[in-house]
Amino acid sequence: MSAADEQEQPVSTTQPAAGEHLLEVSGLTKHFPIRRGIVFQRQIGAVHAVDGIDFTVGAGQSLGLVGESGCGKSTTGRLITRLLEPTAGKVVFDGEDITHTPENRMKEARRNLQMIFQDPYSSLNPRHTVGTIVETPMRLNDINPPQGHKKRAQELLETVGLNPEHYNRYPNEFSGGQRQRIGIARALALRPKLIVADEPVSALDVSIQAQIVNLLQDLQRELGIAFVFIAHDLAVVRHFCERVAVMYLGKIVEVADRQTLYTGPRHPYTHALLSAVPEADPDAVHRRERIRLAGDVPSPVDPPSGCRFRTRCWKAQERCATEEPPLVRLGGNAEGHLTACHFPEEPSVEARAEDIVLDPALTTLEDNASAAS
Repeated sequence: MSAADEQEQPVSTTQPAAGEHLLEVSGLTKHFPIRRGIVFQRQIGAVHAVDGIDFTVGAGQSLGLVGESGCGKSTTGRLITRLLEPTAGKVVFDGEDITHTPENRMKEARRNLQMIFQDPYSSLNPRHTVGTIVETPMRLNDINPPQGHKKRAQELLETVGLNPEHYNRYPNEFSGGQRQRIGIARALALRPKLIVADEPVSALDVSIQAQIVNLLQDLQRELGIAFVFIAHDLAVVRHFCERVAVMYLGKIVEVADRQTLYTGPRHPYTHALLSAVPEADPDAVHRRERIRLAGDVPSPVDPPSGCRFRTRCWKAQERCATEEPPLVRLGGNAEGHLTACHFPEEPSVEARAEDIVLDPALTTLEDNASAAS
């Protein structure tokens, strides 16, 4: 059966989740209008930042959103948390549709839906002490811990690896990694069920990245928090996330569990991204060809017709320009492995799991011990 015939026979479009779906996103769209004029403005176009995406996150699960800069990852995170209003689509969180919930009623939802921002320098108010920053969510939501706000804030600082005595210090007295820990403590203050982490380590040194990722992993394991982890670093995502969704120009092109995606990608774009991931064995470089994409990412103001990746894809044919491929489970795919491509890669595994490694700084002590034995 050819790849084209395979696309004609989707098995299922349902994404499985281990447990209840805490977050359900369907048809989520965000277009930013482009206007011209000073006094009388008129819309002359729109930036298609996010263009009809679907995914789910189960309670306690972690989903990674990956892709090149400008593909719509961060916009998706802000739509989920309602920091941006969607143009279309639906966001259901903890069984409640929050897509158009009035701002005065979003207060209750945000107790369980928090965000960690990318830049630890601009996301903290420089005029407030660390204690005030961590306490503010509790005060705004009328949460009064039995031990008091100060004691609870100090406990949270200790949880994220900071000294409780830092309570009265200001953000400018801390390094980037320490500031990100403060942001994590603030996100934990309301004991959320889901945290959207928008590239939480991209602005940090590699060694500090490892500490923050391992901290988030420990918190997820201990507190059962679900994560939508936004990143462009595939090594970090593989270390942290159970499932991975690959985005390109506002669309999700492939979704699968971590092991399946990293060892058997079906979409050409995913295949190209993974071809650049570092390998443990130098000889493995000769077993896997580095795929270099031609051209630049098209403008989201005027995205290509049909498949948006076709202008850079080495497998594109006439059908790709006229028909947009749906995100479906192809024949030969594992359960929950969805791909949007008319001519997908063969399901054979070209890269072994052990060939794909993380940056050494992201290796935990347990991994080191295993390697030594």
